Amino acid sequence: MTGQVPALTIIFCVISCILSFAIPIALLLYYRIKKHADILPFFIGCAVMLIFALILESIVHSIVLNSASGQKIRDNIWLYALYGGMMAGLFEETGRFTAFKTVLRKKLDNDANALMYGAGHGGFEAMVLLGFSMISNIATATMVNNGTLSAVTATLPEESLTQLQAVVDQLITSSPYLYIAGIIERIFAIILQISFSVIVWYAAKNGKKIWLWPFAVLIHAAVDGIMAIVMEYTSSIAVTEAVIGIMAVLTALGAVRVWRSNAVPAEAEEALQTD
Repeated sequence: MTGQVPALTIIFCVISCILSFAIPIALLLYYRIKKHADILPFFIGCAVMLIFALILESIVHSIVLNSASGQKIRDNIWLYALYGGMMAGLFEETGRFTAFKTVLRKKLDNDANALMYGAGHGGFEAMVLLGFSMISNIATATMVNNGTLSAVTATLPEESLTQLQAVVDQLITSSPYLYIAGIIERIFAIILQISFSVIVWYAAKNGKKIWLWPFAVLIHAAVDGIMAIVMEYTSSIAVTEAVIGIMAVLTALGAVRVWRSNAVPAEAEEALQTD
């Protein structure tokens, strides 16, 4: 494995790694201090992301996508986008709704807890999907540049060695800006997760608004499905980030509208004020 990882790539990996952990912590402190939200919803959000998305959804994917039908889904981007989007929407929004109706049912009187939950749900996703991968990239890049990677690869099996080579090649040849784009995407994803949390919050809080739960499922499915299609047909980081940014803003505007039409005036003013 020859070549050097650009210094800017390593710097951007470090920045993305730090921010992937700092942003969720900052949101936790902000919602606690400024919005007077409870701390518990943040960690319940983390747990729901882990259990419903990273474990249960992954199990379903491993069963479905490895079946005969799964092969057809993988071979057709439109079917894959539809399937992947619906699975993400169903598992995550059902997890949200379940948490609000059970362990957080006594916290429903404080609407700021919807924001705190979303920060935990989206923040944990950022830490796991981006933070830990950036730590791995930083460690790999450091070993490549100081010439110690060969000591590690000597004991790796063929399959692992091939995977590592792909990572090394990407670190050496990819634009450094690829590694800062990850945190931009995660920021948009956190905005989406907070927005979904607000929408489902009122479905759980008001039985007459339970339709907001399947509504959130469909929006979530649409967002994930559109992103899968966009990433299939373009390699442009700018286009990808622009699309997810637009969807995050539109979803957030929808969540604000849901909030304002459901929260009592005093709660809405306090929770939506900027400082």
